[in-house]
Amino acid sequence: MKSRGTVFFYSIYGFVYGFRHYHLDRCVFNSSDLNDIEYSRSVYYNKVEYFRFSSSLGKFVGYTEYGVMQANYWNRQTSYLRAQAKQYFGECYLPTSKPYVRLDSTAPFGGKHPAMLVCSVYDFYPKQIRVSWIRDGKEVTSDVTSTDELADGDWYYQIHSYLEYTPRSGEKISCMVEHASLREPLITQWDPSMPESERNKIAIGASGLILGLVLSLAGFIYYKRKVKSSVCEE
Repeated sequence: MKSRGTVFFYSIYGFVYGFRHYHLDRCVFNSSDLNDIEYSRSVYYNKVEYFRFSSSLGKFVGYTEYGVMQANYWNRQTSYLRAQAKQYFGECYLPTSKPYVRLDSTAPFGGKHPAMLVCSVYDFYPKQIRVSWIRDGKEVTSDVTSTDELADGDWYYQIHSYLEYTPRSGEKISCMVEHASLREPLITQWDPSMPESERNKIAIGASGLILGLVLSLAGFIYYKRKVKSSVCEE
């Protein structure tokens, strides 16, 4: 699914002999691919655009006789062209965003294996990403399915990868994420131990059981002493 849009940056230079002189910067997004973003700076005088810099052309273009003269002049200024290119990257390109990874287990969807892991990757930008599974040091190439990169609507993306498998004792399974925002692959290892929430439930249940046993024992001891005391008084 492609996204389109334009971001405008508007600046007024001032008034020259009663006429307004200004430039208008545009970032045109034809899709979510970074290579499809175009930056342009149009320079106006008295509401007439007389020359423009275009990132897709990599140079200035004139639209009036004076604008052509200006464009030819600035196209010879290589340092200024580099400055325009730098502004292009600064104005239009959003910074990369590192992914957040969450690894969970779930019931398989009627598959041939008894277990399934889900590697969910959130809040990354740009869109291009690679998610893979590593099992005992080797990449898993079978029983793996994945969603497409899903747009969150705020320039960030998420993706979910599923590994259906048969657990083995002592094995090590990891989800590996490769992305432009990362200097090296992000590896998240699956911990088969019980989640903390489940451990807390068991701890609370065990505490209640122990407390119940202690109270029962205390009641039994009290009862025995009471019976013994009654016998002695008789």
